[in-house]
Amino acid sequence: MHGSPKGLVFALYYPILAAIGVPANLVVIVILSRGRCGLSRCITYYLVSMAVTDLLVIITAVILNRIVGIYFSFSFLSITPVCSLSFVLIYGVRDCSVWVTVVFTFDRFVAICCQKLKTKYCTEKMAAVVIGTICSLSCVRNIPWFFVYEPSFIINNIPWFCKAKFIFYTSPVWAAFDWTHRILTPCLPFILILLLNAVTVRHILAAIRARRRLRAHSNGENQSDPEMESRRRSIILLFAISGSFILLWLLFLLTFLYVRIANVSYFSGSNFGDSLFILEESGFMLQLLSSCINPFIYAGTQSKFREELKTGVKYPLRLIVQLLQ
Repeated sequence: MHGSPKGLVFALYYPILAAIGVPANLVVIVILSRGRCGLSRCITYYLVSMAVTDLLVIITAVILNRIVGIYFSFSFLSITPVCSLSFVLIYGVRDCSVWVTVVFTFDRFVAICCQKLKTKYCTEKMAAVVIGTICSLSCVRNIPWFFVYEPSFIINNIPWFCKAKFIFYTSPVWAAFDWTHRILTPCLPFILILLLNAVTVRHILAAIRARRRLRAHSNGENQSDPEMESRRRSIILLFAISGSFILLWLLFLLTFLYVRIANVSYFSGSNFGDSLFILEESGFMLQLLSSCINPFIYAGTQSKFREELKTGVKYPLRLIVQLLQ
């Protein structure tokens, strides 16, 4: 696999992604859990859960699947039953990550556009219930993936690797399952995020115009407006998270549509000259990149997060200096 330039790209990409994504998400979990970033407990619950699920995606999909598959081909994880179980975990954790992003978007929609519902829905307890429910359902609905795969070949009566059974492409039942799976992740999240953000933007623009008119009448147009500034930061954070999700998952969605409409197969083999393989693998690369992009969004949009990050970096340096003195 490492012989071709394209194979070398894949071989290097995933270790770099893991080396960046694991510590970045761990830092986010630690910083946000301290509760010093000026965010409500409700928002903190969603952001921490997003970081946890993103970290699990990197561990299961990047490290245990991609990196082990590239560098340790005939490991225990490549035995067919274990391989099938790993796909269940990968899809379950991935769906958790996606749907936590959706419910976070919905929470911000309620907080901004539905003031009456805000006091009941945007609470710490409700966030915990929603996150727990979403993750439980995501794991349960991916159990059928265990029965999709069969061995690629058998050596000494040991089944190795996973390939989708032929019936997966011909059976109406499996076709319905695959369509349902892709609709729930990522088609429906795409639609919900775009719709919720559109309504949220419309509401915010109307509120900003009304507030400007009110402040103009009170001759306060040149004064700072803390409420508008707070809303602006929240919207930047929301749009950065949801926008990156849509961009990085788009190629993955297009690949699924092409496979089903053109009636071709997934996993066409590690043929780096095959355009379908390149398309599919590129979609996976971008989709997995979405699991380590949020920490950089927080650092770029949240000043208090940056302050906590700087404090965390300086702390061990101060300890080293004290020890040397």
